[in-house]
Amino acid sequence: MKSAKIKHYIGVIALCAVLLTSACSKNDDGAAAATAIPSTEQAANQGSEGSAALEQVNLTMDDLVSFDDEDYDTAWSADSATSIAFEGESAAVSGSGAKAAEDGSVSITAAGTYVLSGQLNDGQITIDAPDETVHVVLNGVGLSNKDNSPFYIVEAGKVIVTLEEGTDNTLTDGADYVYADATADEPDAALFSKADLIINGTGSLTVKGNYNDGIKSKDDLLLVSGEINVKSIDDGLVGKDRVAALEGVTLTVDAGGDGLKSTNAEEEGKGIVAIGGGTFDIVSGNDAIQAETSLLVEEGAFKLVSGGGSANGETHVEERGGWGGGQGMMGGRQGGTEGATSTKPGGAGATGAAASTSALNADNVETAALPSSTSGGVTTATESTSAKGLKAGGGLQVNGGAFEVDAADDAVHTNGSLLINGGTFLLASGDDGIHADASVTIAGGTINITTSYEGVEGSTITVSGGEIALTASDDGFNVAGGNDSNAGMPGRASQDSFAAGSDRLLTISGGTITVNANGDGLDANGSIVMSGGTVYVNGPTGNGNGSLDYDGTFDISGGLLIAAGSSGMVQATSETSTQQSILMTFPQSLQGGTNVRLVDGDGNEIAAFAPEKTFQSVLFSSPDIKQGSTYVIYSGDTKIVEFEVTSSVTWVNESGITTGGGMGGPGGGMGGGAGMGGGQRPDRGQRPEGDQSGQPPEGFEPPADGAAPPAGAEAPAAGSPQMQ
Repeated sequence: MKSAKIKHYIGVIALCAVLLTSACSKNDDGAAAATAIPSTEQAANQGSEGSAALEQVNLTMDDLVSFDDEDYDTAWSADSATSIAFEGESAAVSGSGAKAAEDGSVSITAAGTYVLSGQLNDGQITIDAPDETVHVVLNGVGLSNKDNSPFYIVEAGKVIVTLEEGTDNTLTDGADYVYADATADEPDAALFSKADLIINGTGSLTVKGNYNDGIKSKDDLLLVSGEINVKSIDDGLVGKDRVAALEGVTLTVDAGGDGLKSTNAEEEGKGIVAIGGGTFDIVSGNDAIQAETSLLVEEGAFKLVSGGGSANGETHVEERGGWGGGQGMMGGRQGGTEGATSTKPGGAGATGAAASTSALNADNVETAALPSSTSGGVTTATESTSAKGLKAGGGLQVNGGAFEVDAADDAVHTNGSLLINGGTFLLASGDDGIHADASVTIAGGTINITTSYEGVEGSTITVSGGEIALTASDDGFNVAGGNDSNAGMPGRASQDSFAAGSDRLLTISGGTITVNANGDGLDANGSIVMSGGTVYVNGPTGNGNGSLDYDGTFDISGGLLIAAGSSGMVQATSETSTQQSILMTFPQSLQGGTNVRLVDGDGNEIAAFAPEKTFQSVLFSSPDIKQGSTYVIYSGDTKIVEFEVTSSVTWVNESGITTGGGMGGPGGGMGGGAGMGGGQRPDRGQRPEGDQSGQPPEGFEPPADGAAPPAGAEAPAAGSPQMQ
């Protein structure tokens, strides 16, 4: 921006660094990538310190952009302004700085205020005033051009467009442009600017982009106020360097491409979208709101539908390999692919399918190449366009606002790190509800994910506050890391690098989380640390997944955790935890809605839960569970078992305490990989008492590829949920 005072912006690196779950670096393509993941001990410490630290480094609008006083100025005087009155095929100019042509087109070549009114049937207004500030007042004007842009800002220091109070104004371009120079490719929007463009006022502007984009600035696009309606063949509104909007804006967009976006990935501190308020109703074929680097939302009301909505999302088809997948079966995931093959790009599963590739196309749009085909010796790949709700190539931060998002792809997505401090979210997604290639940090807000493949996904996830309720056809929370379609993306790590045993952390220190998942409820290809908050997990029902699934440890020191689901892959918290847990396995599955109660020996109810779906195991962990005390578990009004808690993890069934510390069942994804810690189910092959080596018992041999499961271990039923 040449006139507005842009404050120093630290950019993608800074926004990533403020998120305590990872340090980030800037790749060659401007995206952020995780370079350091904190240890389990560091993650545990965030529980008490994370919220305060985040508050000190939160970004605001003032950190990204400032508006000059003149950007708000809507006043004009007929005595000093130049009047331009259109009359169909002609124009009358009264005043200096502008000149009319025979066909009614008008050129503005000097600083000043210009007031436009009337109708121009087929012509163009151009502004060519280098380094000058030009104020254009739309005072009930309609501009049309049958074969070009009706409003073309060739050069200026800044152009301020005011929508006069009480007026309706329209801009309409042609479906095919004719350029004087055959090599030209601009303008390509109904309102096209090569200078900073500011729109203010309280009137309305309707833009019909029949050729390509609706409103496009190759510099900054600042929306101060006004009612703006855009319908475009491709993108609705574009600001190359920056798009900023304030609370006085009401924006309605119907775009074949992206709804609202910035595009500059080459220059640091640019490619930003910053929204301080306003009302946004966007229907887009591709992303609804997209920032090439960083996206900040302070406030506003957002109704976003992208790619036809969640019902139009891709079909996730996964194939499970043989029992163990030839890689062992002791409670882990392998290489972040979890023994499955999916149409989600980037994952090669147990079947050995090659990972698909993705890249940025010529228009800098993220595309993912689906499985390729070969014909006549030529290999081609089908591109899937990005159709996300909120999307950032770098950091994404939301401090407030009301969001209703229905997206064919991720509802909220960033290639870097995500920070949510507040706001209300009603999200429906054909893929992930919330996704970050690096870290996800949720410190506040109310989030309801009604439809998703995976609810929340990131290389690390930290929840310190807020209310989260989600429904997922696969995992609820997935700490796996990596871009959904990262193979081949410039500067981005392959998902294969996020192997089981890596420091992928789910940290919960506050907030309320309710998960309804067909896959794993809380899934970490690493470890889980919980020091506070309330977590309820419903599901899965199939034995190929578990309510809890982690490859490292699950250390719990505070908060309430209740997880109900199937028993085939069940895990408890780790023996190293300082807070006690009880895992009850029932002799058969119970119907959803059955109330399970944990009561102490004096009859005091410690916890109660009525899972939403069929379940066979329930894990309780609460500060009120004490070693040396007696507890009773009820199903409805029926007493199931009475027992004494004598260790940090107590495994029980209808007969009482089971002997403990044994080897886990088949690893997540039937072939996963690493470790079996103290949280694994004890009745899957016994080890000597006290043996916590994480090694299988003496004489144990994993089955060969495709072999039947070992005795006592349930293979997933046909049609059971799969993992990703």
